[in-house]
Amino acid sequence: MSIHASVEQGRSNVVLEGYLEALALVERLHRLLLDVIKDEFERVGIIEINAVQALLLFNIGDNEVTAGELKTRGYYQGSNVSYNLKKLVEMGYMHHQRCEIDRRSVRVRLTARGREIRDLISALFARHADGLIEKDVIDHDTLGDMSDTLRRMERYWTDQIRYIY
Repeated sequence: MSIHASVEQGRSNVVLEGYLEALALVERLHRLLLDVIKDEFERVGIIEINAVQALLLFNIGDNEVTAGELKTRGYYQGSNVSYNLKKLVEMGYMHHQRCEIDRRSVRVRLTARGREIRDLISALFARHADGLIEKDVIDHDTLGDMSDTLRRMERYWTDQIRYIY
């Protein structure tokens, strides 16, 4: 079902239509990003890790975090973080250790193998950033404006969640 399905028939609200188009684009872009990562893995012969797990490794980078911090810091957007962490530990991409202060908490960081995946994704993103500019898909200023706009939308949505209760 399309996000546009909920718009009243015949209603001509330019702002609403633009908003719904932006929502659909954000969702499609995220799916395309996962497909781009999957294609890169197929190109280099990596089959045991999926795109969501690779993005998690990329986002963690050199940080050591708790599982709970993955969501609060924006490193992971999904709902099954425990499953993906467990798989990444089992496959040797992440190291986990109980926190000395709070034994209920587990801290995670990338292993050397995890850093290899992080570097692969980083190189992919760098190639794409260069390609966007070289092929005149977007310029630096427009990219900055787009990021600023998306951050403002993120703040607006965050405020909506906070004020519900």
